[in-house]
Amino acid sequence: MFLHQRMDTSSSSGRMMFSIFGALAEFERNLIRERVVAGQNRAQAKGIKMGRPSKMNDALPSAIQLLRSKVMGIKQIALEVGVGVGAIYSVI
Repeated sequence: MFLHQRMDTSSSSGRMMFSIFGALAEFERNLIRERVVAGQNRAQAKGIKMGRPSKMNDALPSAIQLLRSKVMGIKQIALEVGVGVGAIYSVI
């Protein structure tokens, strides 16, 4: 197995092999990244929404406004409706 073979990086041939393996790994990583980006672009072109699904539905903004009008705190509203503090601020 290749992992158990010793590679002498102190010699010029060992450094060259190490450089070649590094270049191949970088090439492979770039290919993977290009494929992932192409897949994401294809999904977005089909109208698929990327990222985490939002907890915000049609009724939540009005509920947040109602709770805020009752002088309830931001953190307390967030716990009550089950969304983050940032979502509360975006509605207010």
